[in-house]
Amino acid sequence: MPGTSLADRDLSSIQQARGLAARAAAAARELAGFTQERIDAILEAMHQAALPLAEEWARLAVEETGFGNVTDKKLKNLFSTVDLYHHIREMKTIGVLGSDPHAPVVEIASPVGVVAAIIPSTNPTSTAIYKIFISVKAGNAVVLSPHPHAQSCIARVAATLAQAAESAGAPPGTITCMTEPALEGTNELMRHKSVGVILATGGTGLVRAAYSSGKPAFGVGPGNVPAFVDRTADVAKAARDILSGKCFDNGVLCSSENAVVADAPIAETLASEMIAAGACFLDDEEAARLARFAVHDDGSLNTAIVGKSAETIARMSGLTAPPGTRCLVARLSGVGREHPLSREKLSPILAFYAEDGWEACCARVLEILQYGGMGHTMAIHSQDRDLIMKFALAKPVFRICVNTPASVGAVGLTTALEPSMTLGCGALGGNITSDNIMPRHLLNLKRVAFETRTFQEAAPEETTVAAAEPRRAPALPPAPALIPPRTTPPPPTAPEMQELRSRVMSAVERRINPARAHPSGASPAAPVAAAPSTRPAGRVQRQSPTPVPFVSEADVRQALLENRCIVIDARTIITPSARDLGQEHRVFQHI
Repeated sequence: MPGTSLADRDLSSIQQARGLAARAAAAARELAGFTQERIDAILEAMHQAALPLAEEWARLAVEETGFGNVTDKKLKNLFSTVDLYHHIREMKTIGVLGSDPHAPVVEIASPVGVVAAIIPSTNPTSTAIYKIFISVKAGNAVVLSPHPHAQSCIARVAATLAQAAESAGAPPGTITCMTEPALEGTNELMRHKSVGVILATGGTGLVRAAYSSGKPAFGVGPGNVPAFVDRTADVAKAARDILSGKCFDNGVLCSSENAVVADAPIAETLASEMIAAGACFLDDEEAARLARFAVHDDGSLNTAIVGKSAETIARMSGLTAPPGTRCLVARLSGVGREHPLSREKLSPILAFYAEDGWEACCARVLEILQYGGMGHTMAIHSQDRDLIMKFALAKPVFRICVNTPASVGAVGLTTALEPSMTLGCGALGGNITSDNIMPRHLLNLKRVAFETRTFQEAAPEETTVAAAEPRRAPALPPAPALIPPRTTPPPPTAPEMQELRSRVMSAVERRINPARAHPSGASPAAPVAAAPSTRPAGRVQRQSPTPVPFVSEADVRQALLENRCIVIDARTIITPSARDLGQEHRVFQHI
């Protein structure tokens, strides 16, 4: 509201959230009676309205937020307007989803009603388009809560698409946007009784608020994406892809590459190719200066670097970069708080590691993911399909982009992944799903189940369970091939996987704590969490003989389940998510 004082802005935001949620609920009730054809007509109208405005909205986003660049933001807007639209256009999302009238189970789509869509400042207009499209395609109304630093450009997108939707028959209130954004209003929106589901894209605190709102929520986890370059890779292409991915929109996508892990025999060749593609490798003193500027002493990121160009960051940190520099690269020897540039950086800054052999590279990749990025994304550049599959089976991520830029491969621009601006990280990242979020995630399914056998047939008298005739599912047609036919090596056997995990964890242990390294062929290191003490249950225990070298979020959750503490010291590496969770529950014991 014009003239609203700072003191009253929280109250104004709360009131606006309530009003918009109520309007959206009324629209959702009307939308629930729409046919697929009416919904698709609305989607087509929004698509046509957004097409000519991709560049204008990109420019507005850059001007308002200072993040990224117009060229790449335009491409992201077109990605949501065109690629996403064509992917979901033919989806059946309304009414009966199946086409077989004789099927024993009939699935019927039921919209969730109102979607609360939280929009970030890093990718504001493209995310707004995306969330509006998938919400309306599923037959829902949507209320946008914009980041305060991107309020105007997001509101412009919402207003344009709302007008287009209503001109095609959508009820008023189908698409609305808060113009008084405040944390209190966003929280009120997420908790509102009319909201059916939350689409939360933003920082860790916001995502946790969404999960604690009492509503179903799709959130995202942090990305700290490593790119492994194997000795069999097309090194020149790998260098170009890594720079393209890292520098796309100045690195603001959470799927952007953050570290390069190069196999030692090709490491220097890769570095040379990266320099040819626009990278500037820093010496140790320059890397230390950049680290002091880019990352605060507490491990948090200096937001002044987010979405800025490499040349701008170099000037800000007192460095000199050659004209045309696209990316700043620091050679690192470790991961964790003592190596600040090993974290997610949301800017064209890369860490670079050289490791000898795929097992050592595998261990380094695992360290990077455990420091932030569990469940998210990694890239691998290799011509060895067997090695690619070994990485895919062993790595704790749900998107593995092969021989392509990770940032745009993960969202589906250069791969066959579903086009999405919200990437779930599964249980490893604290999310409910590992999918790229689509309209189907904003639907509930009713299932009409017809009898396939009588109760007497299912439980005949004097028939034992062992003697009962098993139910047999009908034969299904073979699934279509997802990749061109080719010779594919068999997946590793269970003993092979056990040996693989053992070798990887041994390599991790040797790097973290050489004194405790197991000899070759021995079993992997013991769990990093401290052993439980004998204190009574009912409170977190705080006794353990020695500090652990490394703590991930999974270690903290295990400690909470086992009602014990984790002993740490100044040398312990703790991932950001583990630190937040551990401090919240007072799990850590410092010695």
